[in-house]
Amino acid sequence: MSRLFTLHGRTGRCAAALLISSAVLLGGCKAGGEEAQAKTPEEQKAVDAVPVEVAKATHRAIAASYTGTATLEARAESQVVAKTSGVALAVLVEEGQMVRAGQPLVRLDPDRARLAVAQSEAQMRKLENSYRRAQKLVQQQLVSAADVDQLRFDLENARAQYRMATLELSYTTVVAPISGVIASRDIKPGNFVQINSPIFRIVDAAQLEATLNVPEREIAKLKPGQVVELVADALPGRTFSGTVDRVSPVVDTGTGTFRVVAAFSGEAGLQPGMFGRLGINYDQRADALVVPRNALLEDGGQPAAYVVRDGKALRTTLTLGYDDAGWVEVREGLKAGDEVVIAGKAALREGSAVQVIGKDKPVEVAAKAAAAQATKQ
Repeated sequence: MSRLFTLHGRTGRCAAALLISSAVLLGGCKAGGEEAQAKTPEEQKAVDAVPVEVAKATHRAIAASYTGTATLEARAESQVVAKTSGVALAVLVEEGQMVRAGQPLVRLDPDRARLAVAQSEAQMRKLENSYRRAQKLVQQQLVSAADVDQLRFDLENARAQYRMATLELSYTTVVAPISGVIASRDIKPGNFVQINSPIFRIVDAAQLEATLNVPEREIAKLKPGQVVELVADALPGRTFSGTVDRVSPVVDTGTGTFRVVAAFSGEAGLQPGMFGRLGINYDQRADALVVPRNALLEDGGQPAAYVVRDGKALRTTLTLGYDDAGWVEVREGLKAGDEVVIAGKAALREGSAVQVIGKDKPVEVAAKAAAAQATKQ
C-alpha cells in the first residue's frame, strides 16, 4: 500500500512540473506575438527591405568605340643576308646599336672578288683595243663588217662581266638596307658566310603598327584617320595616341573579320612586340542619358534595370545606345534623375522593398569599377 502511494506521489509531482513549463512557454509565445504585433507597418517594412546602392541616370558625353587587343609590330623590318660568300674579317655593329641605311655592317674577305674584277677588266680592255683596230681596218676593207659587229658584241659582253665582277666585290661589304636598331646578330668575326644566309635583323622602331581583326558589322564605322588610344601592359598608367592608318575593304570569309591597321610613333617609349589594348572612337554624343554599366541586369533577357520608386524596386526594360568607359547610354526606359540599383540586384524581385544605402558614394566609382571589369574580360 505504501509503495503504491509513493508512485502516485511521484506521478503527481511530474504532472505539476509539466503544467508549469507549459504555462511559461505559452506566456513567452504570447509575449513574442504581442511584441511582433506592437511593431508599426513602417518598422516591419524596414526589417524586410533589401539594402541596395543606387545611381541616378544623368546626362553626359559618351563615345561609341571599338576595343580590341593586338601586338605592336615595326612598320619597317629587314632580314639582312649576305649577297656573296666569304670569311667575315670584321663585324662592325652590335645588337642594340642604331644604324643608318647604307652603313657598313660586315666586311668579308674581298681577295677572290678583286681577282675576278681584274680578270674581267683585262678581257674588256683587250676587246676594246681589238674593236678600235677593226673599225680602222673595215674602212680599208681589210675586215668584214660582220667581224666588226662580232667584236662589238663581245666587247659589250665583256663590259657586262666587268660590271658584274665589280658588283660582287661591293657585296663583300654588307650594308644596312634600312635605318633602325640591330635586333639580332648571327655572325662573328672569322665565320665563313654562305651566300643568302641571314646575319642581321634590323628593326625600325620609329613607326609601329597594330593590326586588329574587326568583326564585319563594324566595317562601315571604322575609317582611316580616326584616333586610336592604346594602353600597353609593359607601360602601366600611360595612354598612347595613334591613328587608323588603313582599313582593308575585304572581309575574310573564314573568320568574318576585316583588318584594321593602327599606326603609332615609337618615340614615346613603345617597342615592337609589346602587347596593347586599343580603343577606336568612331562617334560621340555630347549630351546622352547614361547609367553605370553595372546597373544592367545580366539574366539573359532584354536589357533591363531595377528602378527605385516609392521604396520599391521595379524592373524596367531599356533601349540602349553607346557603351563607353563604364557608362551605357539609355535611349528609352528612363529619364534624368531616375535611381537605378547598382549593388544588391541579386536579392531583388519585382516589387521588392528596398533600403537605399551609400547615397553619398560618387556615381563615377561605380562606372570606373564596371569599366575595369570590362577591360579584364
